[in-house]
Amino acid sequence: MEAGLEAAARELARGALVVYPTDTLYGLGARATSEAAVARLLIAKGRPSDQPISIAVSSTEEIEPWADLTSGARRWVRRLLPGPVTVLLPVSAAARRKLASPILGSAGTVGIRVPDHPVARALALRVGPITCTSANRHGEPASRSLAAARRTFGRAVARYVAGGPAPTGSPSILVDLTGASPSVVPRASAR
Repeated sequence: MEAGLEAAARELARGALVVYPTDTLYGLGARATSEAAVARLLIAKGRPSDQPISIAVSSTEEIEPWADLTSGARRWVRRLLPGPVTVLLPVSAAARRKLASPILGSAGTVGIRVPDHPVARALALRVGPITCTSANRHGEPASRSLAAARRTFGRAVARYVAGGPAPTGSPSILVDLTGASPSVVPRASAR
């Protein structure tokens, strides 16, 4: 597994796309700080650029550079993550400068995950934040296996990463931590 992770990390670092397992679904990964890589992801998914894309980091401590956390939001982050949750947070000044523009929400927000999956977290640790969007074409069901993802994306993806445990098949829950108290965002408006 280690050799596969290193090869996937190299592909991500050079701007290529990777499909990887998370605790929820298979993710389509690109280096979140690369405009070109995220543009490739949007083309591969057929996704509009005005719909923000969440990112994955390897630990709750790695959220701080990308989002402005209040003490209350920090407590919620530690309570909810790692796990099947995407937290919506105010974007930091550093993130505005460094993250690819399709990552950022129009309201000055960023969606961040710390997946409870060793492969996803290992990739994020090696490369920095990576996109954490489901491995499917926009508007179609999420891929339930690497084989299904391969049929969908083919050679548009440089590496398909295996590694257990298998995703649950349910998308993450989006929790908005930008207000005074947390709120779950209904699925229709989720990232």
